[in-house]
Amino acid sequence: MNIDEVASAAGVSNATVSRALSGRGSVSPRTRERVIAAARDLGYVVSQAASTLASGRNRNVGVVLPFLDRWFFTQVLAGAQQQLMASGYDVTLYNLEGDGTERREVFETFLLRQRVDAVITVSLELDEPEVSRLHALGKPIVGVGGPIPGIRTLQIDDDQAAGLATEHLIALGHTSLAHIGGDEASDADFHVPIKRRRGFVSAAEAAGITAPRIVGADFTMAGGYRAAKQLLGAPDRPTAVFAASDEMAFGAILAARDLGLEVPRDVSIIGLDGHDMAEFFGLTTIAQYPRHQGATAVDLLMSELEDAPPPPAADIPYELIVRDSTTRPRPT
Repeated sequence: MNIDEVASAAGVSNATVSRALSGRGSVSPRTRERVIAAARDLGYVVSQAASTLASGRNRNVGVVLPFLDRWFFTQVLAGAQQQLMASGYDVTLYNLEGDGTERREVFETFLLRQRVDAVITVSLELDEPEVSRLHALGKPIVGVGGPIPGIRTLQIDDDQAAGLATEHLIALGHTSLAHIGGDEASDADFHVPIKRRRGFVSAAEAAGITAPRIVGADFTMAGGYRAAKQLLGAPDRPTAVFAASDEMAFGAILAARDLGLEVPRDVSIIGLDGHDMAEFFGLTTIAQYPRHQGATAVDLLMSELEDAPPPPAADIPYELIVRDSTTRPRPT
């Protein structure tokens, strides 16, 4: 099966078939549909090797992630992949989780093989040599959840988002606050925990609450559970907890229940993410829409790769969603 047969069946030229199936160039929607239908009926698939030779493109984007078992990262990936598929691009996934060897191999070997047309990095604090290697590719690069010096990065304002969560608790009347934030490892890797802790402390101090309690965890449900057990098992337990991720907030809710406490009657708990399971847990949270972040990163890349109009500049959205896990403190 070849392109001539598709062109004959669709009643168009070979060049029109090429433009319609590649997604590049001007083809009317009706003609594109006719060409796609003809190719499908004939079982014709564009040769990747031929397409690469003709265009100088691999039609492939590399996505570099620090973890694959965390909700935020998989959601960014899902949003990016869906948008890339709509643009006719494949995804090569680079998972850096491990002992450090993986990260070195990706930045020193795999990305330099020139098999990708662009790169998306997700929540990675890149050092100067890594940034230099990415720039040496001469390909478009977008970061999600940075910042990365010299690279366009999409991210919510973590300080302000954490401040919004803390202000919600304060507005309810809570003055005994605690924060479950990142541990040393997560702080070193992508600095989001530091920003969220800073936003919590700033909002608390602005309300006259000095030295609020802070416990580190690893951004997992189990880590949140252990941290909350430590906080809520103390005689002077806080009346409200802000967890720096929804998964840690889920763990805090389970820990409170295991300690015989009722959420929110005995302790209010708020998270940050907008996790798919937040509604199931009745969790009040700051939603940050990571799928949208992944899709927007792709839009930025496509504006360079395909000479498409760039997406309009806008802040990455986040919002407070109030559910059943927060309420006013009990009268003393």
